[in-house]
Amino acid sequence: MKKTFIMSLLFVPMISCAQYRSEVWCPDNGNGTYTNPVINADYSDPDVCAVGEDYYLTASSFNCIPGLPILHSKDLVNWEIIGHAIKEIKPNEIYDKPSHGNGVWAPSIRYHNGEFYIYWGDPDYGVFMVKTKDPAGEWEDPVCVIPGPGNIDSTPLWDEDGRCYLVSAYANSRSRFASVIVVRELSADGTKAIGEPVIVFDGNGTENRTCEGPKFYKRDGWYWIMCPAGGVPTGFQLAMRSKSPFGPYECKKVLAQGKSDINGPHQGAWVHTAFGEDWFLHFQDKGCYGRVVHLQPVTWKDNWPVMGIDKDGDYCGDPVNTYKKPKTSKAWPIMNPVESDEFNQPIMGKQWQWHANYNQFFGMPTAFGTFRIYTHKLSKDFVNLWEVPNMLLQKTPADKFTATAKVRITAKDQNQFGGLIMMGLDYSALIVKRVGEEFQLQQVTCKNADKGKEEVTNVIATLKPTSVDKIDYQPAIHEDIYLQMKVEDGICRFAYSLNGKKFKAVGEDFKMREGKWIGAKMGFVAAEPAGKANRGWLDADWFHVTK
Repeated sequence: MKKTFIMSLLFVPMISCAQYRSEVWCPDNGNGTYTNPVINADYSDPDVCAVGEDYYLTASSFNCIPGLPILHSKDLVNWEIIGHAIKEIKPNEIYDKPSHGNGVWAPSIRYHNGEFYIYWGDPDYGVFMVKTKDPAGEWEDPVCVIPGPGNIDSTPLWDEDGRCYLVSAYANSRSRFASVIVVRELSADGTKAIGEPVIVFDGNGTENRTCEGPKFYKRDGWYWIMCPAGGVPTGFQLAMRSKSPFGPYECKKVLAQGKSDINGPHQGAWVHTAFGEDWFLHFQDKGCYGRVVHLQPVTWKDNWPVMGIDKDGDYCGDPVNTYKKPKTSKAWPIMNPVESDEFNQPIMGKQWQWHANYNQFFGMPTAFGTFRIYTHKLSKDFVNLWEVPNMLLQKTPADKFTATAKVRITAKDQNQFGGLIMMGLDYSALIVKRVGEEFQLQQVTCKNADKGKEEVTNVIATLKPTSVDKIDYQPAIHEDIYLQMKVEDGICRFAYSLNGKKFKAVGEDFKMREGKWIGAKMGFVAAEPAGKANRGWLDADWFHVTK
């Protein structure tokens, strides 16, 4: 069940790491074509910038930390995770605990004067920017460019004369208006607004409702704003052009579902490559799986970008399922965002995120080939796991897969537990919980966790500890066990094994549900009742994603 890693002999600027091949989803067909989605995971609101033959992608991360994931590709099809741009979100009093659905919304990534910039909107606190010279390395601390609630989905554009402009949208939940796109001028260094916003597009009262997520470009003297409209799962992509950054803009619909099975294709990145080709990366909302990333070819007709395949000549393309890969200078190795983890490194794997700003009490890697997650002290009025910040989670990587983990649960007191969880607005977990001097294997499930509904517990089996401490000082009992979840068509089924060879299916089928603006996430949970007892923990030996 071990994953195969191929050590890279290829060195790209600023990046050197192992290449990971997924068993459950690979878009590269190996014959010069690809199949969408190119990233079958919840990288919502993707944006990409091209620097020579290198492409860098970031996406919304909301309250999950580390945030602003950075992915790299050489061909727009094969992607790997190379880092994150932020380690925490401020203010700490808000984001040190789960603030579901808040935080980092719809970022944009740009390369300017030898530096990479990412802008994003926090709907409650303003528009922020981070920058670096090495996208796989450390990023500077965030700068608040526009303080205050409401502004979201921001993208800068540095013009040939050095002036900088910012396009953005508004969150109706904070501003109580939406469906407008605005442009304002920033200082030349992009750190503050020096001009007032100007509405350059209004989708209110038209099919272009919910216009948001704008991206700003310039091509052959024309200013372009690319933005989605029509709603997240149901919408389409607009292209707008003007000879002035402040408009007025002409507008056309350039990508829609049409006769394809790809709903709501929109919001993403127009990429012009070093080989003269144009491409568009966008998301598709797949419900519990989140918003996955597709790649569309772009052709030009009467100075309008037609995305996908336009069979009827109306300037609006249908998404492609399979297409020829973008041109490159050479054939590049197949690689995918990492999923499995042996936990053999002294750092957390790049696929993992916490549900709040990291605290060392959450857990940490060990020198023993494991990752330790300490039991979180639940609140005295605990209802469900929606409050837990130290879940170690990652995105689902495909519509069908199996995730198996070898773990040891260590309990120093009663009702301490740990296990595997599929987390969303509804969640279900297969946990091992101390009861007396033994453990219980339980399935805990909650529907409408975000609304404060209570869990339902199903006791599956009683387990004798695999070992018991024989000292008097803070003794613990331990359980070594293999936990497994099988996912197919949005249904999660659990199983367990005591020897890692023969697995027994247990519990009830769980219908997965997305989280707050994110897809369902899978991984580890460890918690215990409120109180002064010494913490227990979960040691994860490995986590494998297989067919």
